[in-house]
Amino acid sequence: MKTQLNRVATKAKLDTKTVFTSLAHLLTPAFLKETWQMMNKRGAPGIDMETTTVFAEQLEARVQELYEQLKTGRYKAPPVRRVEIPKDGGKKRILGIPTVADRLLQASVARILSAIYEPVLLDCSWGYRRGRSAHGAIGALRKHFIGGKVMQVFEADIRAYFDRVNHEWLRKMLKQKVADPVILRLIDKWLRVGIMENGIKISKDDGVPQGGPVSCILSNIYLHYVLDLWFEKRVKTACKGEAYLVRYVDDFVACFQYLEDANNFGVWLKERFRKFHLELAEEKTRTITFGRFARERARKFGQSIDTFDFLGFTHVCGTDKQGKFALIRLPRKKSCRKFLDRVKEWLKRHPHFDVWDQQRHLASMLRGFYQYYGLTHSRRKLALIHKYVERYWRFAIGRKSQRAKSQWNYLRTKNWFELPYPKVIHANI
Repeated sequence: MKTQLNRVATKAKLDTKTVFTSLAHLLTPAFLKETWQMMNKRGAPGIDMETTTVFAEQLEARVQELYEQLKTGRYKAPPVRRVEIPKDGGKKRILGIPTVADRLLQASVARILSAIYEPVLLDCSWGYRRGRSAHGAIGALRKHFIGGKVMQVFEADIRAYFDRVNHEWLRKMLKQKVADPVILRLIDKWLRVGIMENGIKISKDDGVPQGGPVSCILSNIYLHYVLDLWFEKRVKTACKGEAYLVRYVDDFVACFQYLEDANNFGVWLKERFRKFHLELAEEKTRTITFGRFARERARKFGQSIDTFDFLGFTHVCGTDKQGKFALIRLPRKKSCRKFLDRVKEWLKRHPHFDVWDQQRHLASMLRGFYQYYGLTHSRRKLALIHKYVERYWRFAIGRKSQRAKSQWNYLRTKNWFELPYPKVIHANI
């Protein structure tokens, strides 16, 4: 099945204007099972509460049943289960969790769409794409500051992006590359399926439910046409100086050589987003002076140098040992606080775990944090995180026993009281 999908990808790459009229034949039992092997098996159950373990035990029969439903046109997309994830400032992100069977079908269609759109999506897009990551986006942004003439940064935030994706516009965008009625009907069903909350189905006319595999590629396609292509073909040609865009799904930063271009972009972007039913969060959108010459400019006018956040990192204008400009990326304060809160919460919920089990879990949490934030200038901040985790653990041990076993001098002699120290993992970005 990979061979057939590769043919689609090759055709899409050789001719970016190709419109694919026949794709549903790829959704065979073999393709579905192949997709199942690639899926995350730790996902939460949908409204039917069926787990991936139960589905896997009956994989052959369930896949055949799903295939027959598709073949005979009897497939109906079940509502997604509503799950709330806490965000900063007391806000909540609403996720829609599909059933396991529906998730498998969505993942299969997402593979097909990815093969078609991967040659079309621009280099400025880094999210939900094979071989691309958040670190790639951060590295690309650094290259613009180091190798370009960037002086202005337009920092933006789209208000409730996944809830505002307009279905009518999305259908028009998909038809630019996909004309298979079966695939389009499937996508339409997932867009209109609605969320099940307290036994009541809530339908929505706009938005892409977060939590389903197909929502990732659909959200990318929408901003490809709304933002990426428009920036490349219209904004860049209208700018007097250099202009760059770096986007990771709905998070993006635009960089400009001149303030006039950055200000114009802010005006044009509002109008562009209004046309496609999107809205900027004004309180999180601003233009700042940033880059190689920002320090000199700030010193000249007696101003402080601004910083900005992108993908969990605070970007700072600094200098290296030779006094030259260096872009410093540090873990964002909110990201550090959120991680430490998770550590404290875990220790509170597992006070009676064996100390070796606690060590293994805390070490795993720290390694995950280092894996993402282990950039060149982050070592000192990560060392502070390590220190706090050690302290929280000591306090947790102290709550179990009032004896001197919770004292530093005692704990440091024990092999189990060892947590991994931070190290630079991403030295080249």
